[in-house]
Amino acid sequence: MALTIVNSIASWILKKRIHQIDLFRKYPNEVQNDVFLGLIKANEKTLLGKQYDYASIKNYETFAERVPIYTYEEFEPYIERARRGENNIFWSEPIRWFAKSSGTTNAKSKFIPVSNEALENCHYKAAKDLLCLYLNNNENSQLFTGKGLRLGGSKQLYEDNNTIFGDLSAILIDNMPFWAEFSSTPSNKTSLMAEWETKMNAIIKEVQNENVTSFMGVPSWMLVLFNKIMQDTGKGSLLELWPNAEVYFHGGVSFEPYKEQYQKLLPSGDFKYYEIYNASEGFFAIQDQNGCNELLLMLDYGIFYEFIPMDTFGTSAQRIVSLRDVELGKNYAMLITTNAGLVRYLIGDTVRFTSLLPYRIKITGRTKHHINVFGEELMVENTDRALAKACSLFQVEIAEYTVAPIFMVGKEKGAHEWMIEFTKAPQDLNKFAEVLDKCIQEVNSDYEAKRYNNMTLNPLVLHQARRGLFYDWLKGSDKLGGQHKVPRLSNDRKLIEELIALN
Repeated sequence: MALTIVNSIASWILKKRIHQIDLFRKYPNEVQNDVFLGLIKANEKTLLGKQYDYASIKNYETFAERVPIYTYEEFEPYIERARRGENNIFWSEPIRWFAKSSGTTNAKSKFIPVSNEALENCHYKAAKDLLCLYLNNNENSQLFTGKGLRLGGSKQLYEDNNTIFGDLSAILIDNMPFWAEFSSTPSNKTSLMAEWETKMNAIIKEVQNENVTSFMGVPSWMLVLFNKIMQDTGKGSLLELWPNAEVYFHGGVSFEPYKEQYQKLLPSGDFKYYEIYNASEGFFAIQDQNGCNELLLMLDYGIFYEFIPMDTFGTSAQRIVSLRDVELGKNYAMLITTNAGLVRYLIGDTVRFTSLLPYRIKITGRTKHHINVFGEELMVENTDRALAKACSLFQVEIAEYTVAPIFMVGKEKGAHEWMIEFTKAPQDLNKFAEVLDKCIQEVNSDYEAKRYNNMTLNPLVLHQARRGLFYDWLKGSDKLGGQHKVPRLSNDRKLIEELIALN
């Protein structure tokens, strides 16, 4: 009875926010303009604000003309100054937190600023909105009669020059309000464990006897946990262990490759799946309808959005449009100006609009070739550097290569599958593959985390391509010529399967 009352009160409080969400659904461009003007005004006296004379910027057009686009590499010098303890560089308030992630060209990891405003008015606000939207769509939900099982990153937090850096999920857990910890499992202490294998066992021990009503985490990581729970408990499904489970909130990587496996683990036609779109840089969009994987772009989180049509991206004809000028069905690279100080920042994601009133999107990929099936964010820069190092160590040479994921099936872990055409091959292909795998871990900390003790990813699989294989594939695909290139990284298996068939 008491839990039912708690559930009713929590649902009532959270659903009060729906009126504000409806406001930006109805008046999106006006809300975004207010966000824009607020960010400019707040940062007039910062180093960047003075550099671009924010005080005289009164509209978006002036801002777009005056302020350039920034990639992480271009913004990094400002971030490094802030990490050394300098204030008022790109955000008016001191920034103590930096979310660490990999994928940059010139460093193993990048450090994304997370201000107090971003924590409260973006990340935590989004967590409440996620619950608000879900509860608004599911009037009979009993979400708060139990707890939410969360699975975050396993990295520790580190302090340097009075600033703290670590995995975003660790930062969020370390700063979360009491109500969030009260309604979550495992405990903060367990969630923040650094050693993944120990943490996994501790989570399983801690959550088995809880009344879990929801799940939240990256699909690939969560699948590892669920399979281990099934193995340890001998249950036929997760609903035997947690009969009141009703929803899984997921994001980080595409859910599509894992959907059927989750439906087997959670065999109920009433169980719900809700997608989110968040990153170290901010929380951007939330699924706002049952059974629909379109995401509502959240417009009042202190983030101002701009978009580059992908058909002009990286060309001399490149153009940038504000939210009011986007079109349905087109792919756009996303630019963000945020309440953590990022300015016209190219986040690297591509999205497609599925609705303009309200603004709903689908995530379509990245501006560069990559693999992010397991949350490893493997970029071409990473594989180029790792392969170059391995080739140097073995004194071998290559002509072409491509990489694809091996998806998790049942209890089988995933991996990366390589096809390399050597012009000078190694004497021991297996040893080369082993060293290449280690080289990738050296340049990409997220891949390294997934490979730790083979917990999520098995060692890479390497095929030696016959001479001329890639040429034959290009010819057969009518892609011979200087303008056509072999895709280095793919998030699907189409290319690798075609090459294996031809090899």
